[in-house]
Amino acid sequence: MYSALPTRSVAVVLGTRPELVKLAPVIHRLGPAARLIHTGQHWDEAMSGQFLDELGLPEPELLSSVGGTSRAVQIGRSLEQLDALFAADRPSAVVVQGDTNATLAGALAANARGIPLVHVEAGLRSHDPAMPEEHNRILVDAVSDVLCAATAENRANLLAEGVDAERIAMTGNTVVEAVRSHLPHAEERDALLARHGLSPDRYVLATVHRPENTDDTATLRTVLTELSGLADEGVPVLLPLHPRTRGRIEAERLGHLLDGIRVLEPLGYGDFLALARHAALLISDSGGIQEECTVLGRPLIVVRRSTERPESMAHFAHLVNPGPEIGRLARLRLAEGDLGLRRLERLPSPYGDGHAADRIAALVAALPEMAAAAEPALAA
Repeated sequence: MYSALPTRSVAVVLGTRPELVKLAPVIHRLGPAARLIHTGQHWDEAMSGQFLDELGLPEPELLSSVGGTSRAVQIGRSLEQLDALFAADRPSAVVVQGDTNATLAGALAANARGIPLVHVEAGLRSHDPAMPEEHNRILVDAVSDVLCAATAENRANLLAEGVDAERIAMTGNTVVEAVRSHLPHAEERDALLARHGLSPDRYVLATVHRPENTDDTATLRTVLTELSGLADEGVPVLLPLHPRTRGRIEAERLGHLLDGIRVLEPLGYGDFLALARHAALLISDSGGIQEECTVLGRPLIVVRRSTERPESMAHFAHLVNPGPEIGRLARLRLAEGDLGLRRLERLPSPYGDGHAADRIAALVAALPEMAAAAEPALAA
């Protein structure tokens, strides 16, 4: 806790479930100084509401009319409302994480008001201009005062773009402490698997939600066909279904491809981690799971054109385009059996030592002193 910081003086702006997960450790460290603002980019009880309780987070200030709109509208409406909030009650600092539309809106609102900005998970690059998140993260890095790079590669990306080294701090990634804190105990995990009729290390856990895999009917059909093919071979395939993915499946009448798959409602974070911890294989297009798999010691097939997390690809994950390669790689990984799983469990995560939130909170707490020290120099 940083008691020297005034209550609600640090605005933490977020809008999606992964941001809640990754910023929760920082919010806990900041304690009463944290002022949580949720843009509503992804807001419903299943995807965000239940996470507030599970992660022990305070009730946020919730922006209006943002979710379910286009990218431009989300950013514009969020920026307008954040600017009004910051004008009425100016924070001493703004903290944003990652590369969402909420992240960019929070960064621009802070920049417009001259409020110090801290970017958690700075320096990620996919080098894929077709990825909207790539544009978001580059813009946010450009206007941030403190850039919290999780890995040496992230720091190198920033330096290569001309970012001043003094603005960059190597912190590690808060995903490590998030996973360690919220992974249920072994007894709870055993009970969860028993409720689902699963045996440890003998099933596949999949998630699909990114627009590149859901908005094109042929691509979505291909991904579901590959998952269904694994299930047809006797491997239980669990698919917690994201609301937007469910909507696309219903709209495109692809429901028959789910017949052999065990479709689940969206899971709480602890339940998801428990199922992921004992899966023989993860298949996903999520960015966060690319990091979480390294803490859990599980293999992952990443169904995407590109990734901003190459650190995971060294040992834990494989990047594939939608198509038969999903099934081929899945069968190869499954064939490694217990020996392959034990090998991964022994490897350290490339995302740090589990103390990233402490480092980030300390950087935030130091900002008022830095600003005060800078004032005489500016006056001179």
